[in-house]
Amino acid sequence: VQGTNDSSTISKASAAARGYFADIFLKDFVRKVCRRAPLINRQSGVSISWLLLCPRGYYVRWRAVDHCLKQFLHSTEGCVKRQILSLGAGFDSLYFRLYGEGAPSSLVVFEVDFPDVARRKAALICASDHLKGALKDWDPHSPLHTGPVCLFTPQYRLLGVDLREEAEAEAALSVAGLQWSVPTLLLSEVVLTYMDTERSDAIISWAARLLPHSLFVMYEQIRPHDPFGRVMQDHFLKLNSTLHALTQYPDTTSQTQRFLDRGWDRCVCMDMNQFYLGLLSEEERCRVENLEPFDEFEEWHQKCSHYFILTASNGSVTGQSLTIPPQGEATNSLYSTKSQYSERPLYHLCFLFTVSPLPTVNPVLSSKLIPVQLLPMDLSGCAVEGLGMTSTLLASGTILLCGGAVRSGRGSAAMLLFRCQKSWTSVSVESHADWGVRMYHTATAVPGWGVLVLGGRSSPLKPVCQTVRVTHTAQPFPVQSAPLRFSVMEVSFAGCEPRPRWRHSATLLTCRGNNLVFVFGGRTETEPGLCDAHFLNVDEQHWKEVSVEGTVPAARHSHSACAYGEGAVISGGLGCGGIPLGDVVFLLPTAAGFHWEELVVTPPIVPRYSHRSHVIGEQLLLIGGIWLQADAVPGVAVIHLPTGSSIEYRINVSDVPWPLMLQSFCSELLDEDEDGRVITLIGGGGNCFSFGTHLNPQPATLDVASLL
Repeated sequence: VQGTNDSSTISKASAAARGYFADIFLKDFVRKVCRRAPLINRQSGVSISWLLLCPRGYYVRWRAVDHCLKQFLHSTEGCVKRQILSLGAGFDSLYFRLYGEGAPSSLVVFEVDFPDVARRKAALICASDHLKGALKDWDPHSPLHTGPVCLFTPQYRLLGVDLREEAEAEAALSVAGLQWSVPTLLLSEVVLTYMDTERSDAIISWAARLLPHSLFVMYEQIRPHDPFGRVMQDHFLKLNSTLHALTQYPDTTSQTQRFLDRGWDRCVCMDMNQFYLGLLSEEERCRVENLEPFDEFEEWHQKCSHYFILTASNGSVTGQSLTIPPQGEATNSLYSTKSQYSERPLYHLCFLFTVSPLPTVNPVLSSKLIPVQLLPMDLSGCAVEGLGMTSTLLASGTILLCGGAVRSGRGSAAMLLFRCQKSWTSVSVESHADWGVRMYHTATAVPGWGVLVLGGRSSPLKPVCQTVRVTHTAQPFPVQSAPLRFSVMEVSFAGCEPRPRWRHSATLLTCRGNNLVFVFGGRTETEPGLCDAHFLNVDEQHWKEVSVEGTVPAARHSHSACAYGEGAVISGGLGCGGIPLGDVVFLLPTAAGFHWEELVVTPPIVPRYSHRSHVIGEQLLLIGGIWLQADAVPGVAVIHLPTGSSIEYRINVSDVPWPLMLQSFCSELLDEDEDGRVITLIGGGGNCFSFGTHLNPQPATLDVASLL
């Protein structure tokens, strides 16, 4: 547990060095500032593993704590004295940053950590002229530097004491000069969860009892039971740093009740998606998102949904410091006159006109669980795993896979997954030409022509510009595991081609006897979302100008699209503001071209992205993905296209021996027999922040016959 301090400090220093936040003192607590990957810089938590495929990480944790700190300082600015008590402070530079910002002399900062950590920190401070210069009126020979007190100044006290020993900690704080009746902010950043829950609960009760005018700020993990949560827990178990609180307090509701049951008057708890999207300005979010190239949206949102920021208060003064989330509806109608506004606490005024960009959506869930089973595989073939790969069905029981990120890096290889009697096998695909290193591209099978491989990127700054045609002549497909040779050639078409993009859709439409590949949405290195539509007439080898009337859908990427009739149906995606979309939009054929028409879905589905979709008859099935506005993870949503009626189903993964992450994955619809419809789930997973890379190691199947 103590070892997590060092890597956390390195991550903080990396984020500060890259401009995510200002802190000129952090570098004094590390030997050398190392550049962390962008996902670590943007997010937060402990960064142990350097073996990460995708990047950003510490900003949101720092920003949430800083937000709570500023709220506390503002609401207590009329008080003669104020205190901050940082529990498990490690090498945090909080005092020094406050000093650099001109902290008032009425504020005293107390830091507590294990004796070894506190002594190491004191030694680093004493060895740095930069840090020593921030210690006002420090007497290194003071008799107060004894016992647990490692460093003592009028505004800064550093103590080495085990918080689990309640009486010892209370006595040490009293010796160091903590005044129990003074307004106090208690700060706990991923500290209490490492203790047995009985001990951490006791600390929460102890603080409520002894500090009647206080604000408790806590940042920790939640949601241990979904796939990301399971990977997160396994990571900490391997470090011998069990997250004890998760068992008893797995979500924001139980954490809130935890504090209320232990003597705190008020408590507010929100996950970090709610904080980031609800309490930070659009300007600030744009600043952060433009600091470094970034394309790991799934990991970012998953990580943020598994951490929370909590504020609990006692007393009227500190009650005004609560971090109140935006409400689902504008609240300016609550009070009607200016005089009434002035009678309300400050924290009500701050959010009076705020509308939450993430209103809670409670999905209408069927009681039926849809079973997921492993695809029967001949495991002697090549591994079928990867993120951001693409798939297309070449023939019944034969699937082409290409690209994506694999354990060894971004892959350009392709493979075939095909059924042989009652099991499936995989073989590599060889070609003389280069497929190009790409991920988040599309592969669209066109009967009689081949496969169109379009778009993708090799990095967030390098979209793939080459369009590839893939053809094969071997029929039937082999039953041996020898490599299969395909013809791969770069192609170009007449007309105005789409801008290079990734995370788009490319759907084959058969309209008026023509094969049209309909390309919609996606993103580029400079544009966070696109809403343009393009049509490739494959037979004429020409990008055609096609009239599309109606209201253009919102710009998006990571959506899903399917052929429907002679048109298409688009669902979900991630909008330009980083908010998932929940709409379903038809592209309907007309005499002159096509027409956009949005389907009214009742009840509304939970907005999602990075999902897959299939049309079976008149039903649209949405599989997996990422959502931010509901608990658990998406399973299967079924929408009746003629009426818009919808229902959500959970999936049963008890037969899958590893966490099944249905994001950045592929799926194909197979006709198994006359009575069943089976969807194969291929690839997917995530680079789970510092928790390591998890790739679904084997395809799975979802039998959806009972839903139709």
